[in-house]
Amino acid sequence: MHLHILGICGTFMGSLALLARELGHTVTGSDQNVYPPMSTLLKDQGIEILTGYDADQLDPAPDLIIVGNAMTRGIPVVEAMLDRHLPFTSGPAWLGQALSADTRVIAVAGTHGKTTTSSMIAWILDHAGYEPGFLIGGVPSGFSVSSRIGAGAWFVIEADEYDTAFFDKRSKFVHYRPDVLVLNNLEFDHADIFENLAAIQKQVHHVVRIVPQAGLVIANAADQNIHDTLEMGCWTPIETFNGNTRPAVTDIPPRLRLVNVSDDYTRLTVAEGDDQHDINWQLAGQHNVENALAALTACRATGLSLKAACAGLASFKPTRRRLELRAESDETRLYDDFAHHPTAIRLTLDAVKSRHHGARIIALLEPRSNTMKMGVHRDTLAESLADADLALVLLDEGLDWTLDQTGHISTFSGVDALEQAVQKLIEPGDQIVIMSNGAFGGITQRLADWLNAS
Repeated sequence: MHLHILGICGTFMGSLALLARELGHTVTGSDQNVYPPMSTLLKDQGIEILTGYDADQLDPAPDLIIVGNAMTRGIPVVEAMLDRHLPFTSGPAWLGQALSADTRVIAVAGTHGKTTTSSMIAWILDHAGYEPGFLIGGVPSGFSVSSRIGAGAWFVIEADEYDTAFFDKRSKFVHYRPDVLVLNNLEFDHADIFENLAAIQKQVHHVVRIVPQAGLVIANAADQNIHDTLEMGCWTPIETFNGNTRPAVTDIPPRLRLVNVSDDYTRLTVAEGDDQHDINWQLAGQHNVENALAALTACRATGLSLKAACAGLASFKPTRRRLELRAESDETRLYDDFAHHPTAIRLTLDAVKSRHHGARIIALLEPRSNTMKMGVHRDTLAESLADADLALVLLDEGLDWTLDQTGHISTFSGVDALEQAVQKLIEPGDQIVIMSNGAFGGITQRLADWLNAS
């Protein structure tokens, strides 16, 4: 079958293209922005990519068009698709139908930690010989691709709450029909799509409704928003996890106990009953402790022993752009992180502070998400940067809001000016943390090259 994918260079759609190619389909696609690494990865797999969305790319007509959620009415190829009554579907819907009826799905949902937690689960299961399939919003640790069909019974997917397509405004995760649903946390985000938190909870409850009785819902025991969502109705057994930093809001005890954790979060002791195991790993931060407990609980649901799960987790390495060390010189380190929500920003900086006691922390932030651009989190943004000794924030001139340049926070309207300021500020031993869900004008690579050359 010939599949043509609109918006193929996005993380999800590109990963979908690789799965389709692996299943034996002929795959082509188009995108407005065709650039590495996704474009290179796709071309290496023999996938033809067209630039732009001209209507003539549907000549000859493919057997099926898979429409990315960046597509809107008015785009020539979309209008041609509709006018000619060509068969089309969304990426999430295609994936849900493409998976074998015998495949069991582990879906990881939540505002934060989806990529890391789903990567942990895939790695642990693979380490144990389960050969899982996966589709993750990034290249997970230990793998060279962001998706694969796998040879085992389990498929792990990062379950995004973003809407499916211009013709299907349900969240993507509704299409995945999970057997095991992990709910990491739940906060308001994606203000360009959701009116309020209740609107997100409604979508989460849609997917809770379709988890089978023979399946499992794994929930953060300390998250009130998740608890309230499950109170709307749940027909599936529930297991919980708790990082022990907040009181539980549910009477369901966690399956796994966090017995001990080091001050820098790199050594954990986890127990289930009398079965207790230590984990020494490369990650840091309280949020990753919670991600680990969620992942271990999910892996136990597959029948994997706690001992094997902990052994796999001990060899897990950070996923790209999740506090990824990009450069190091004379105890000065440059980290790159995907944080773009006040909670994620705060947790990322806390992780750096716990790992590098007494070091000066310089935070660079690009408020790039649609929610940030709308100013929804403006009032909590400054507080989230509290653990930074210096915070340099890029605020484009097109924004209709700003931050007070008081204390440790400075704002810039251009990347070049911000980069020059950082180079003047850096002292030996500083820990520089770059946070953005985009390219940040290429500043990460330029500062890494500058630091390595200094």
